[in-house]
Amino acid sequence: MDSPPLSNWLALREAADFASRSQRLTRLAAAALAGVAPARVLDLGTGTGSNLRYLVEKLPPHQQWVVVDRDPTLLEHLQTRTRTWAAARGYTVTADPGGFAITGNGLECHVETRQRDLNSVDDAGLFAGRHLVTASALLDLVSPGWLQTLAAHCRSAGAAALFTITYDGRSPCAPADADDDIVRELFNRHQRTDKGLGGIAAGPDGAAAAVAAFEAAGFRVEHEPSDWVIEPDAQELQRQLIDGWAGAATETAPEIATQIANWRRRRLQHVADGGSLIVVGHEDMFAVGHS
Repeated sequence: MDSPPLSNWLALREAADFASRSQRLTRLAAAALAGVAPARVLDLGTGTGSNLRYLVEKLPPHQQWVVVDRDPTLLEHLQTRTRTWAAARGYTVTADPGGFAITGNGLECHVETRQRDLNSVDDAGLFAGRHLVTASALLDLVSPGWLQTLAAHCRSAGAAALFTITYDGRSPCAPADADDDIVRELFNRHQRTDKGLGGIAAGPDGAAAAVAAFEAAGFRVEHEPSDWVIEPDAQELQRQLIDGWAGAATETAPEIATQIANWRRRRLQHVADGGSLIVVGHEDMFAVGHS
């Protein structure tokens, strides 16, 4: 089970992310920026820019983004994929100091890319002057202490926060398999290991830990489910999910590697037969400071 490049996985999951995100919380984030020009946005763990591409057309049209990731290869893919996305929508992408600009159809968005390790978010300067701090598919990988520091910086900066597609530990599959619960429990245990983001990750408790951290910092918080519902025709996404779960479960419990391998074989057969439905539980969260 060789893992595909991370950029390929991010591209594969983008449509599922977009379909699952809370439109209501997105509208709340846009409303929080109403009348601000330019709206200054910080995107943490940006990867190949999925969060940027989702939000840029939904926020007020004059925007300045700082997008941060520790992987320079992903940041290169960000620009390539955003150019392709922009061309299909009638926007123009041009080089900008430290990044690029997306313009056209009333939109003026300047994007600065920064490569940096997010093991720590102690740099208050990263947050200063931001109106919105956002991330997608990140908070289950960070520690509770990381989240507390994040909330404190957002509060000091006066920034609202929008965090989406945070895995919450649920992943029911149909048809069910006798070993689904075992693999899910092992995968969730693997999620609660150190991912290089401030210590032991909150894992499936990340969404709840984020709500608690932001409420403790004085924010009003709203959250709601943003589950993936992966239909039988999304076979490649299902296969990569199953491979990822099996790999993490095997790392966690190598003594039952054969049992996990047999589970993987059965689940992949359901995919090949065209009868597999997978739901992956996520939460979206929006936070704004009390006035």
